[in-house]
Amino acid sequence: MRGKSVLSAALVAVGLVVASPSPSTAAPAVFAHPGVLVGKSQLDFVRAKVNAGEQPWRGAFDQMLAHPFASLSRVPKPRAVVECGSYSNPNYGCTDEREDALAAYTLSLAWYVTRDNRYAAKAIEIMDAWSATIRDHTNTNAPLQTAWAGSSWPRAAEIIRHVHGNWPNAGRFATMLRDVYLPEVVGGRAATNGNWELSMMEATLGISVFLEDRAVYDRAVATFRTRMPAYVYLTTDGALPRTPPGSGIDTRDEIVSYWHGQTTFVNGLSQETCRDFTHTGYGLAAAAHIAETARLQGQDLWGEVRERLRHAYGLHSKYQLGVEPMPSWLCGGTRKQALGPTTEVAFNALNTRLGIAMTNTRALTERQRPAGTDRLFIAWETLTHALNPA
Repeated sequence: MRGKSVLSAALVAVGLVVASPSPSTAAPAVFAHPGVLVGKSQLDFVRAKVNAGEQPWRGAFDQMLAHPFASLSRVPKPRAVVECGSYSNPNYGCTDEREDALAAYTLSLAWYVTRDNRYAAKAIEIMDAWSATIRDHTNTNAPLQTAWAGSSWPRAAEIIRHVHGNWPNAGRFATMLRDVYLPEVVGGRAATNGNWELSMMEATLGISVFLEDRAVYDRAVATFRTRMPAYVYLTTDGALPRTPPGSGIDTRDEIVSYWHGQTTFVNGLSQETCRDFTHTGYGLAAAAHIAETARLQGQDLWGEVRERLRHAYGLHSKYQLGVEPMPSWLCGGTRKQALGPTTEVAFNALNTRLGIAMTNTRALTERQRPAGTDRLFIAWETLTHALNPA
């Protein structure tokens, strides 16, 4: 099943009307591989830096190799049905699936740098185990769980299939992504907190690249384009933030409630800022991953979201660093939690490649190096994206 037929089947599976207005074409005529979050020129840059012993890449690589995700003795733990409730309670395979997906990606990066085929073999073993087993995701967190694991799998698969090669079950893995993961994420979730839908679109976009499915790619980009203005506010949006299409959130009181009680809106404020910085970091990271994957496919989404992301990271970095205390009008003057290892991809795109200063984001990014993994869907981004002009 390819092209529009994949999208149609997925939309039917999530109960959406296929005959809705089609999004503008965004997908490339020819897909670039590897092309999910990291591309070949980026990986070649990283490999050269690590092998030359240069920092921060060598330290980031050593950190990665020391992590259990890089273990050559890892035993995958696939399940036919992964059941995840709110905050992974119950947790029947949720942690195992996410971490096996991240391990496959970790091992594929280790193989790319070292060319030690044991790492590729272990990545293939993990992906084969899941593609032979998984059939469904259930319970309330199923869309988010699918999104997180579904964001990591294509990163690993792209490197193994298109650089390493020699993967007999690659077709079965593609079928898994198409039949098990895609139907759960492609439709989005307009009324949820924004990190959900952004993560769902990250998975959808990555899967579309691996499947070379232009209709699914277009769907992901179209949803991203409406979600980002509803997730990060700019004063040019008007007195109130925009709302996700189809969410039913359309009054001032509903918007304020959706923005977790915030009534004053400034450049860079996120829909989840006053929930906590950790979930905000998830949403911003997923947005950056989407823009980066699109860039690898020849599309400039960075140009469309640069102002929102630079202001968002600047605002949150400033308060996380303690450059200024949280004002009383912002989340009642209290910051909850932290952004986590989420800044490298956006900082590299906006600072290294586009030359935007981003003073506070730079300070936070450098303080957190080498960025590790959140054990959900973010991993080793100092290694892959720090100061990487490729």
